[in-house]
Amino acid sequence: MFTRIGHLTVRRRRTVLVVSVVALVLAGVVGGSVFARLSGGGFDDPDSESVRAADLLEEHFGTGDPDLVLVVSAIDGTVDDPDVVAEGEAIIAELARTEGTDDVIGYWTAGRPDALASSAKDRAIVLLRVPGDQDDPTRTSRIETLIEEYDTVRGPVRVQVGGPDRTFEQISATIESDLARAEAIAIPLTLILLIIVFGGVVAALLPVAIGVVAVLGAFFVLFAVTLATDVSIFSINLVTAMGLGLAIDYSLFVVSRYREELALGRTVEAAVVRTVETAGRTVAFSALTVAISLSALLIFPLYFLRSFAYAGVGVILVAMVTSVVSLPALLAVLGTRVDSWRLFRRRPPAESGGLWHRIAVSVMRRPATVAVTGVVVLLAAGIPFFGVSFGVPDDRVLPEGDPAREVADILRHEFPSAEADAFAVVALGVTTDAQVDAYAARVSTLENVTRVDAVTGRYVDGRQVAPPDATTARFAGDASTWLNVVPAVEPISPEGERLVAEIRELDFPFAETAVGGQSAALVDSKDAIFGLVPVAAGLIGGATFVLLFLMFGSLLVPLKAIVLNTLSLTATFGMMVWLFQEGNGADLFGFTATGLTDTTTPILMFCIAFGLSMDYEVFLLSRIKEEHDRTGDNDLAVAAGLERTGRLVTAAALLLSITFFAFATSGVTFIKLFGFGLGVAVLVDAFIVRATLVPALMKLAGEWNWWAPAPLRRLHERFGLAEGGPPHEPALCPEPVGAGPVSRSS
Repeated sequence: MFTRIGHLTVRRRRTVLVVSVVALVLAGVVGGSVFARLSGGGFDDPDSESVRAADLLEEHFGTGDPDLVLVVSAIDGTVDDPDVVAEGEAIIAELARTEGTDDVIGYWTAGRPDALASSAKDRAIVLLRVPGDQDDPTRTSRIETLIEEYDTVRGPVRVQVGGPDRTFEQISATIESDLARAEAIAIPLTLILLIIVFGGVVAALLPVAIGVVAVLGAFFVLFAVTLATDVSIFSINLVTAMGLGLAIDYSLFVVSRYREELALGRTVEAAVVRTVETAGRTVAFSALTVAISLSALLIFPLYFLRSFAYAGVGVILVAMVTSVVSLPALLAVLGTRVDSWRLFRRRPPAESGGLWHRIAVSVMRRPATVAVTGVVVLLAAGIPFFGVSFGVPDDRVLPEGDPAREVADILRHEFPSAEADAFAVVALGVTTDAQVDAYAARVSTLENVTRVDAVTGRYVDGRQVAPPDATTARFAGDASTWLNVVPAVEPISPEGERLVAEIRELDFPFAETAVGGQSAALVDSKDAIFGLVPVAAGLIGGATFVLLFLMFGSLLVPLKAIVLNTLSLTATFGMMVWLFQEGNGADLFGFTATGLTDTTTPILMFCIAFGLSMDYEVFLLSRIKEEHDRTGDNDLAVAAGLERTGRLVTAAALLLSITFFAFATSGVTFIKLFGFGLGVAVLVDAFIVRATLVPALMKLAGEWNWWAPAPLRRLHERFGLAEGGPPHEPALCPEPVGAGPVSRSS
């Protein structure tokens, strides 16, 4: 197949390039509008109890959790001073009259309860909802208008706007600016490194160009996906990082192999065909391994995670097609001009005597010692992961000084009651007030509950502390009610999770109850994710094993690759917990450690990093297999394969890590964690696993590396992924003198 693709790209080179340019323009025009179609949600399981509670609140009571919180601070005096009271009442009245706002509750119109004022009585809060779908442009515009109009000084008060929707707005704005900065950092550094790798400007520009094409093409793919389902806006980060990184990696291998074939004395046409047969084939199957890993995200009910599968698979396929089809056609047009604007010459990799050959030989002299040492180091680095504690992002992912973060910190530290963090318990099948009274009193006795508001009054420590009034009428429904529970703990915390579990375990006199709020959403998300993690891991491992077997015809090679990749990720996860959860990198990287690790990030990192690690594994093993088929000597093949690919794999890892580390400059903690974690994973895999553990274990296994039982050997001979035809046509690709025999395996 790849031989035919190679011939097609050579013979129809200009047609291929014209089609590629037209597709690029179309992708840029259509795909550029994808940002307006992306969604900000996707963090909840749609079938969870917390989502059902929110739906019941809206359906039966027309209410829900507050979307915005206004902190109104007296410039002088207290919030009970006459001029401050007048301004506070005016703000609440204006908000109540504003189209698109609902459930406006404030200190001055709710009887001035202590719970809505700060301990020093210099600040008070106003809560409100903005009904509608989170991704509705009209609703988004209303929220932006409210923030613009009210986040200001108004006479005797200073108003600051925060709350969940302001936090999300700030996270999105920060990520958008971070994305531009990451690209501004990654692209120039990548180009400099490519010039060093290739020694010339033209050859270095080709991978960058393919990277840009891959990103634009992936935007088009995402646009098409948004026509059928919701896609998270956060997946754009993966498109940019992997689009640039993988396309550059793939084109790096293609361009390098092409120049290597030219150096062997082949004609331009012969070099292109041979490049597609070897490097092109490897790129295609490497891309499949990464796509398989990311496809496992599709099984999760959270569309936030599924969006990364859409984005990742889309960018991988575009990067693969452009690297295997469009780039070879461009090389066929450039010919030997690929080496134009050469700044210096690099010697082509030799089969022996080079740095990576010496490293391989040195490792294979003491394979057991190197293998044991490497495994121990990786396991030791992974130890902190045993202390992982999972949570979801809140305002603390934003940098200190951010407007939304500042409001949340004020509420967290200066107010005696967490009114903005209150959550609902919805009850259906209510028959008497006595039932509500008993249940509300029971919930209020729980250790981490400050107060419970119900249609029958307000409760603290099992006692009714206030009778029903005009403000509690909102809890009444037709054979239904809901309770407003004010917690005494941070919602995104282990204590918050325990509180939800305790409420859900209580006996209730109703037909059904549903607990909502941030803590409940965290519990439900963790259940939805972790219940499917073994399935996802099994799918990734099984599919990867089958693909590698079909590619190499061995049982041991796929097993070794899966074990080593998992071991490499263990070390990465350990460093991630030590730095970001435990806060040992807080000062260095500029973030606030919360003692929690984002629930979705390890899942994303596993699927992405596992695929990327397997990507480099395929590049290395393909060259080792090619040398083994040519020489029949396992040790020689390992040393020659590492020498041929060591510099390229190292360069590819550095290039990809630059892209990921650029995202570690983000002002949002979980994006910072995402970029840093993947950058470390790529480098650990390239410098520890590929350079030491792979040659050590392949030396220990010897010829068993390529063993498979007879029935499986026959299966591979029939259905394997090796090229089935001759490596080239003599008329098109004359064999250069002294080039030696050519393998048909990769």
